[in-house]
Amino acid sequence: MSSKHLALQTSLRGTRMGASPGCMTGSEHCMTKITTILFDLDGTIADTADDLGFTLNQMLSKRGLENANSDDYRRMASSGATGLIKVGFKISPENSDFFDLKAEFLRLYEQNLHRSPKLFSGIEELLTELEDKGIKWGIVTNKLKKFTIPVLEKLNILKRTSCIICGDSTPNPKPHPAPLQLACKELNVSEKNCIYVGDDERDILSAKAAGISSVVALYGYLGNGKKPEEWGGDYLINSPSDLLEHI
Repeated sequence: MSSKHLALQTSLRGTRMGASPGCMTGSEHCMTKITTILFDLDGTIADTADDLGFTLNQMLSKRGLENANSDDYRRMASSGATGLIKVGFKISPENSDFFDLKAEFLRLYEQNLHRSPKLFSGIEELLTELEDKGIKWGIVTNKLKKFTIPVLEKLNILKRTSCIICGDSTPNPKPHPAPLQLACKELNVSEKNCIYVGDDERDILSAKAAGISSVVALYGYLGNGKKPEEWGGDYLINSPSDLLEHI
């Protein structure tokens, strides 16, 4: 058994996603009934990296610059325009050109977001199983609404989700707890009855601040900062199907 798979079974708090459906468990007893699973979008539900990378490379090619390779742009895809501009142009937000480049990226991405987004392998089966179990699921993303809705439509899951919270739904996006708190309010569910699944450290920080159990999606983009095992998440999963085994 790999160390990553072992991390799935033993949380960083010393408990497990356990044997009883719909429960967060300790060693034997059902402690908290899970009624809702909230997901990040890019890098967790949907693989959108190629459309983001295509947009970045359009901008680089226009300027006669070397295109970013897929390993580089996939790694930063969860950070959206900001992450892609950093990796492609090797500049930080402090650079005077940064925000003009970001604005250009967003204009181009709006034209490209329909190209090839796809669900990660196993996500369709996971969502179907949640629905069959009567467990609500929703999206909490930092992606702006004008980008999120078309992507969900392209993926044919827009009408299935119980809640969609976007980067402009609250004054403060993740890692602030406000987006997850708003999701719980809209769904009329207690934070203790939710799980949040994400592939970036800010997802875990947001969940911790909101008092929601967090799951690190190791199959996602993961960024280029600290190791995922160091983010402080409650659980780590190697694939969407791993989550199915423990709810």
